[in-house]
Amino acid sequence: HITPEKFYVEACDDGADDVLAIDRVSTEVTLTVKKDVPPSAVTRPIYGILGTIRLVAGTYLIVITKKKKVGEIFSHAIWKATDFDILSYKKTMLHLTDIQLQDNKVFLSMLNHVLSVDGFYFSTTYDLTHTLQRLANTSPEFQEMSLLER
Repeated sequence: HITPEKFYVEACDDGADDVLAIDRVSTEVTLTVKKDVPPSAVTRPIYGILGTIRLVAGTYLIVITKKKKVGEIFSHAIWKATDFDILSYKKTMLHLTDIQLQDNKVFLSMLNHVLSVDGFYFSTTYDLTHTLQRLANTSPEFQEMSLLER
């Protein structure tokens, strides 16, 4: 969900009420609940957050807008991110000079080129950041941690 003040990322898991709120001015990230999302927010589906990047115009949020299932590991779906959106935290570019606008446009073009290259994979239930060998040699405490905590 997008408002002029915040991005709201809603979990779509059954029973999930948590919403990640990203302040577009302070860049502060907090956890809130669905009822806090304003009804005026523009809503669209995403499949994940790739990250943030700071360019000349300010901070941008990079989100995954399309995905394709490419396989499974131990019954965990592995997805390939196939399309992205780059969302500006700033509501306007009026604070930039013509040179800064051009530089920002070049950087966005470079970023779009990188994102168009194959190779962005993810799983919402399996840890792709560690090898199978390493996962086999980790402690039970590590295995019980959520992917976010890892």
